[in-house]
Amino acid sequence: MRRVFTKVATLAAVGVLAFAAAQPSQADTPRQPIRAAAAVPAYFEMTDHTRETFIIKLTKSEDIEHARELLSGTTTERPHVLTRIIKRQAPYNPRWSFHTNPDTTQFFDQAIEVCDASIPYIEEHLDEVGGAFLPGGVWCDWSSRLVKEVPAP
Repeated sequence: MRRVFTKVATLAAVGVLAFAAAQPSQADTPRQPIRAAAAVPAYFEMTDHTRETFIIKLTKSEDIEHARELLSGTTTERPHVLTRIIKRQAPYNPRWSFHTNPDTTQFFDQAIEVCDASIPYIEEHLDEVGGAFLPGGVWCDWSSRLVKEVPAP
C-alpha cells in the first residue's frame, strides 16, 4: 500500500510541477498590448552539495532580479533552483552534456523529492532523465544555491 501511495503522490507532484510551469496558449489569453523587449539574459554559476558548479541562463527579469538579490544578501527567500533539463550541451556550460530551460526556471524554498538530484548524478544518468528519474525533466536540487553572476559568453 505504501508503494502505491508513493507512486500516486509522485505522479500528483509531477502533475502539479508541469501545470505550474505550463504557459497558457494564445487562444486562452486576452489581447494585450505588446510588451517592451525581454530582459537581456544573465548567467549565474550555481553549486550543490557535491561542490560541482553549473551555469544557468536566466531570461525573465524577475528571476534575474531575484538571483542578484540572493547573491547580494538582500534576500534569503527561495534560494534553490527549479527548472527543466534540456539534454544537450550549451555553449555557456560546456563542461556538462545538459543545460536548463530558462523559460521554466524558478526559485523555491521546498520541493518534492522526485525532482531532487545532484549535478554529477544527472550527468551520469542523463539518458534516464524524463522517465522515472526526474519525471518530465523537472530538476529541483535541494542543495542548489547560486555562487556568482558570470559574464555572458
